[in-house]
Amino acid sequence: ATADRRLGTQMKATGEVMAIDRSLEGALLKAVRSLEIGLDALEWPEARAMDDAALEKAIRQGDDRRLFLLAEALRRGRTVAELAGWTGIDPFFLDKVARIVAAEERLRRLAAGRGGHAADGPASGEPSWGEAAGGSGEVTSAPPLPPEELMLAKRIGLTDRRLAELTGSDEAAVRAARVAAGARPAYKMVDTCAGEFDALTPYFYSTYGEADEAGERIRESAGRPTVLVVGSGPIRISQGIEFDYSSVHAVRTLRDLGYQAVIVNNNPETVSTDFDTADRLYFEPLTTEDVLNVVELERPVGVLAQFGGQTAIHLVAPLAAAGVRILGTSPDAVDAAESRERFDRVLAELGLQRPPGVAASSVAEALAAAERIGYPVIVRPSYVLGGRAMQVAGNPEELARYLETAARVAGDRPVWVDRYIPGLELEVDAVSDGETVVIPAVMRHIERAGVHSGDSIAVVPAPGVPAEALAGVEDATVRLARALGVRGIINLQFVWDGRELYVLEVNPRASRTVPFVTKATGVPLTELATRAALGERLADGGWRTGLLPPPGHVAVKVPVFSWNKLPGVDPALGPEMQSTGEVMGIDTSLEGALARGLLAAGLRLPAPGEGVLLTVADADKPAVVELARRLAAAGYRLYATEGTARALRAAGLAAETLAKVSDAGGETGGGHAALLDALRDGRVRLVINTPARGRHQPDWDGFRIRRAAVERGIPCLTSLDTAEALVRVLESRVDVRALARVVRALQDLEQVTRGEALAR
Repeated sequence: ATADRRLGTQMKATGEVMAIDRSLEGALLKAVRSLEIGLDALEWPEARAMDDAALEKAIRQGDDRRLFLLAEALRRGRTVAELAGWTGIDPFFLDKVARIVAAEERLRRLAAGRGGHAADGPASGEPSWGEAAGGSGEVTSAPPLPPEELMLAKRIGLTDRRLAELTGSDEAAVRAARVAAGARPAYKMVDTCAGEFDALTPYFYSTYGEADEAGERIRESAGRPTVLVVGSGPIRISQGIEFDYSSVHAVRTLRDLGYQAVIVNNNPETVSTDFDTADRLYFEPLTTEDVLNVVELERPVGVLAQFGGQTAIHLVAPLAAAGVRILGTSPDAVDAAESRERFDRVLAELGLQRPPGVAASSVAEALAAAERIGYPVIVRPSYVLGGRAMQVAGNPEELARYLETAARVAGDRPVWVDRYIPGLELEVDAVSDGETVVIPAVMRHIERAGVHSGDSIAVVPAPGVPAEALAGVEDATVRLARALGVRGIINLQFVWDGRELYVLEVNPRASRTVPFVTKATGVPLTELATRAALGERLADGGWRTGLLPPPGHVAVKVPVFSWNKLPGVDPALGPEMQSTGEVMGIDTSLEGALARGLLAAGLRLPAPGEGVLLTVADADKPAVVELARRLAAAGYRLYATEGTARALRAAGLAAETLAKVSDAGGETGGGHAALLDALRDGRVRLVINTPARGRHQPDWDGFRIRRAAVERGIPCLTSLDTAEALVRVLESRVDVRALARVVRALQDLEQVTRGEALAR
């Protein structure tokens, strides 16, 4: 909410999509729906609520919404020349946007004139919480458009769903009418040879009203069964290159097994969209309509949707409803894992626990549920990626404030209010064929539950975890995989509160930790999952059920953040994922692996004699005293803000007091050195700051401290668990130069581990 959305010379994007068509209009609309922002047209609901002055101001400033705001201005009668004057955008491009807008308005009028129920325009805002998206308005049984108009609409790039909205019909009726009219996409081959000679690359994109070029390639390769792999789409926070790794390894396994591997994806940066990775590549949006079109052309024996993250798994239900065979874990099992109500029933039948929680469809319901469950609670919208809009609330006021954002993200789905259990978080990536369940390792998150798993440091093998907890994780993983009928890969997350093990969530798909676990243990998770999805038995390959022995080394996954690229974003860890990447460190000791990982993530480790600033929330002051004692013993100079300094003095520790930003204007006050000066002049080389919780107003002091640190390249740790891990490294006095001299091949580590695994 605090991020500066304006675009300029500072890059803010975390990824991108690529779209190809025979017209700029068609390619642009493909790109829009490939973004996976809930839009398949140049119509952003919030833009309609803007008055003309606000709309013009936003367009002139320019942010990530500008394309949609331009379309809204054109709907209001602004001209291409006016918009070019406001923005400096070449009229050529603005004219293409204007053509899309004009085509949509024409279809609205045409449908209304032929007796349809076309809307006058977009809805005046987003659906209210608990109200079905799109409403329950009357629809016609078929779109009131002649076949030639349908073809023109498809050539400009309008989706079946968009045509249904424009004509007052429904998507199924539009699709049926389009198919009956012969308006099917053709697939053109990308000319990778630039016309020098005939291109033979199996690299296709869809268009309408052209001759098809893919059919001949498909006929030439007839004889081998085809499997279609759904990719993961664009790189963004919570879903990135890690899922491309799984997609590529699935394709390689399919080809090794004698299948033709076909992939659908739209990310220009990833290996899965290299045209020589699969037998055929389709550069298409990952929507039901676009993927179904490829399925109808290719006629695969089935679709693998478990390696493309949440993007692909969301397509399982609509593809299955259209009669497409989903390989591996069944659509019903996917629904049982994704549906909270059904999954709770599975847990109850197995006698497994999860934190108590309630689905709420209004603020009153959520507040009442929190009172019954007990604070603190964690608020999470259903079916979101990367913990979006997820927050921990410690009191009714905080909960009410967080619900405003959560409800907006949830749309027509409920918001879950769960009891927050601040325990030890454990994670597993496993493979199952329905009977044998292979667990390569248990990951321990350094940060306790409440920090998103993607922002946590993960360690294999899990250090300091009681044998009782590990046994519970192993048992729960095996029983859940079998009960759900998982055939392929599954990701599970748990929390251990010191006495009880709770299941946090189960994902019937590949997770972002698959590459990490594969490289840390040598167990080829994606290969095994692909084989299991195709019906092979893991036992036939020598694998057994249960947790495999730990590797003879320590591996850590450390997140990488881009806070300095995103002005205004609070660099504090929480339930909503913020990291944009990760690194991996391997060593014979935990301290060595952590040091390698932290250095690779871009953290400069402070040297003895340099300063560490401690400024923590009241609830964290008792715990930070021990960290301060260890830092002082290791030779570090301590700085603290007034409240934290008092706690340190009470424990017999000396720390130089620095004024908070708000004290005396953030410069000097009461004889204390200014905090920002200490950051600027290099006296402080590490900041340990935990956000204040339970306030009615935002923690502006803490926010400014955190922003000042990251903008100067000073490591800023907002979790005491992360700080403890770093202090452990500093205490060990790891020789960074010596680490760089000790190099082992990852393949050597894998060979040892795989041999150990198969020996059991």
